[in-house]
Amino acid sequence: MYEPNVVGDWQEYDAHAGLRVRVHRLEQSEPPRGRDDAAEGLTYFCLRVTVENRGDSNSTIHLEDGQIDVRLGPDGESAFIDWRNSQFIEGFDVYPLRRATAVLYAAGPEASLAQVDVQIQLRVDDDWADRRLWTGGIGLGEGSCGTPAGAGRDSLAHQVSNFLRDQAEEGSA
Repeated sequence: MYEPNVVGDWQEYDAHAGLRVRVHRLEQSEPPRGRDDAAEGLTYFCLRVTVENRGDSNSTIHLEDGQIDVRLGPDGESAFIDWRNSQFIEGFDVYPLRRATAVLYAAGPEASLAQVDVQIQLRVDDDWADRRLWTGGIGLGEGSCGTPAGAGRDSLAHQVSNFLRDQAEEGSA
């Protein structure tokens, strides 16, 4: 069964040798150019999506609006994406041993930020890569296996962290 990635994990693409991507640095943060009026009463957060080329040749990367979907809370409500403050990757050549990072500003109800799901569909050299999912939450440190302050004990990010920890323990036994 396909399991979601935890925020901070790298995901490699089989169809694009050497190319990998991760969602990381999910944190509460105000946008640099001011709040959008449509986000009135919502809490802003920021996340980064980094694409790294560990292959032998360059790849042209596209990660634009519509290729990133952010869902919040147990019901998977759509987050408000602040397109004006976000920085995307638009037709950038990522050479071997180089990276490109997109910075996304979004907002949602503070109570829903303990569970954040981010789905990415990268376009590489005009080909669509498979969709990948990362899960995390505000207050959940990258690689953390404990329950974060403010997050529910049964949050999806906590369940995924426990699953991955259990799998690692079984593999080493």
